[in-house]
Parts: sequence; C-alpha cells; structure tokens
Amino acid sequence: MKYILNILLVLFLLLFLSTAVEAQCAVCTKTSSQLGEKPAQGMNAAILYLMMSPFAIVGFIGYRWWKGNKKLEEEEIRSQQAGFRKNDQ
Repeated sequence: MKYILNILLVLFLLLFLSTAVEAQCAVCTKTSSQLGEKPAQGMNAAILYLMMSPFAIVGFIGYRWWKGNKKLEEEEIRSQQAGFRKNDQ
C-alpha cells in the first residue's frame, strides 16, 4: 500500500508541478521566432516528439534488464533453498 502511495505522489508531482519546456537550440529558436508563433510551437512539439523514441527504447531495455535480474535472483534463492533442504535430510 505504501508503495502505491509513493507512486501516486510522484505522478502527482510530475503532472502538476511541471513547467513548460522549450526544446530548441539557439538557431532553431531564432528561425522559428522569425516564422511566427504557430510554426515555433509546431517545431517545439516535433522536437519533443522525436525525443520520446530514445527515452522509450532506453526505458524498455532497462525494464527488460530489471525483469531478467529479478528472475535470476528468484532462481538463485530457490536453488539455495533447495540446497538447504537437501542438507537437512
């Protein structure tokens, strides 16, 4: 229960205490500001959209790695417990 509350708290903080970001380099900012407000917003949205792919890939790899290590730890614990049972007999 405490784990779920911690996750909800973090999600709340991320959603409601975040600020707007501008993901443009200096050259892109100058170019888009010359074009006007709408193209600048579109360019910023496109840059943020393109940034999601690498983060999603790294997140997926990290998740798979974590699940694999968790599975290995569980197997190791089971084998140790089986070894203790064998020694007790």
